[in-house]
Amino acid sequence: MLVMIVNYLILIICVLLGVAFVTLLERKILGYIQIRKGPNKLGVMGILQPFSDAVKLFCKENMSLSMFNFLPYYMAPVLSLFISLILWSVLPYGSGLFNMSLGVLFFMCCLSAGVYPMMMAGWASNCKYSLLGSLRSVAQTISYEVSLALILLSFIFLIESFNFKDFVVYQEEIWFLWLTIPLSMVWFASGLAETNRTPFDFSEGESELVSGFNTEYSSGGFALIFMAEYSSILFMSMIFSLFFLGPDSLSVIFYMKVVMISFIFIWVRGTLPRFRYDKLMYLAWKSFLPVSLNFLIWCMGMKMMFYTWFLVL
Repeated sequence: MLVMIVNYLILIICVLLGVAFVTLLERKILGYIQIRKGPNKLGVMGILQPFSDAVKLFCKENMSLSMFNFLPYYMAPVLSLFISLILWSVLPYGSGLFNMSLGVLFFMCCLSAGVYPMMMAGWASNCKYSLLGSLRSVAQTISYEVSLALILLSFIFLIESFNFKDFVVYQEEIWFLWLTIPLSMVWFASGLAETNRTPFDFSEGESELVSGFNTEYSSGGFALIFMAEYSSILFMSMIFSLFFLGPDSLSVIFYMKVVMISFIFIWVRGTLPRFRYDKLMYLAWKSFLPVSLNFLIWCMGMKMMFYTWFLVL
């Protein structure tokens, strides 16, 4: 148990360091997309910029609102970061850490719980703009989680297991990406919506709301929400690599794939404009949902056909 706790603490420290350098990667990539340099003053090529940002954010004065609900207001960012960090325990790390036989269910439960900090943050600020931002964020997250759940059900029917380790084992001969290319695209787009990234960043509409549901947060509270979002981006990149990109679990090649998917997350932000809100819901319910349902029915039919074939043989 002690070894497990120590390993998990090391994992959390590595994730937080990864979050810091993903922010640097994003700012550099967006800079080159917009034909500018990005951070380049602190350290070699701006390598110390994340630490400067962290010191600045956590040392700034925290503004207290005149009409707000104290406990949920301060608990929402902490809870958001806690949920995004506890998600990392479901990945198949081998010895010394957790090996959940029902890891997929735990993953879906944590994703579903992620909407509560958003709702708490918007409601506790006692500001109508924050509340509207949190409402549309929750509506978006729940809408795209339906597609994520159906895609996971398709894989569960194929491999007959809720353990993430089996997803790695079953891809030793062929990647799931080549078998289910439409599902991989739907999963990636739903991951963008789940992490509130462009073009689905309505909960953080900078142009009209200046950061959506967290308009009233400053300094440390904003930093915790920010860290939770980037931790979720890294986690969704790892999950995509685990589900679709082969059996190289926790090797150097696996981490290269994770960096590649994270790069695509950032590339999408630098390329695509924001969706209109009605188009967003149209995409969730009239595009992604039918594709996910059809693949689920196809996987169930294929499984039943193979079972019948083996019984006849």
